[in-house]
Amino acid sequence: MADIFHEIDEDLRRERFSRLWSRYGVYLIALAVLIVVAVAGWRGYEWWKTQQAQEAGARFEAAMQLATQGKTAEAEAAFAAMEKDAPAGYRTLARFRAAIELAGTDPKAAVTEFDALAGDSSIGPLMQDVARLRAAMLLVDTAPLAEFQQRINPLNEPQGAFRHSARELLGLAQYKAGDYKAASATFTTILDDGQTPPGLRRRAELMRTLASAQVPPDATAAPAGATAPAAAPAVQ
Repeated sequence: MADIFHEIDEDLRRERFSRLWSRYGVYLIALAVLIVVAVAGWRGYEWWKTQQAQEAGARFEAAMQLATQGKTAEAEAAFAAMEKDAPAGYRTLARFRAAIELAGTDPKAAVTEFDALAGDSSIGPLMQDVARLRAAMLLVDTAPLAEFQQRINPLNEPQGAFRHSARELLGLAQYKAGDYKAASATFTTILDDGQTPPGLRRRAELMRTLASAQVPPDATAAPAGATAPAAAPAVQ
């Protein structure tokens, strides 16, 4: 008797499965095909991206070799070509390298390129700050002090990633502009920062010494050995 009930139960299960399959079987097959196609497409896309990255890496290395060999014009052309069709990461690197190469022949144009990078939010805040710093390095000898300070101040934050380099450039610009008191204060700030790198600390000590030696004595200070004038008598 138990076997009969078991056979009946099996028949009912097969009948239910048959009804479900006849109703939803096409959709299940379509879903399976879609999954297979999606996985194959994703794998193909990953392969294509890898090939693109490898090709861009080879092109970037070749352009760097041209720059190392002193072939500036060829290197600039190679980097400019990568700016148009390379993957995003290599395109950004190519823009930076093109600006660096341009700095050797046309610093003003290079500053324009770095300013464009600094204003491009798509490359991220860190790379934008790198571009600002590179532009400041080109302008430290030529830009008016007020303009230079305006450029460098966004990098001169207490916890800024590039605060050490920014402060050194600011101090150099102040020194070159003849504002020795401000330069001495800037180099003191560098020395007071416990995270200042050793090499920069040595340069800051030297520059603070040079700047302090140029600061004229305070004109309002009384000469050594002079006595204060007597107080005027009170009016009765």
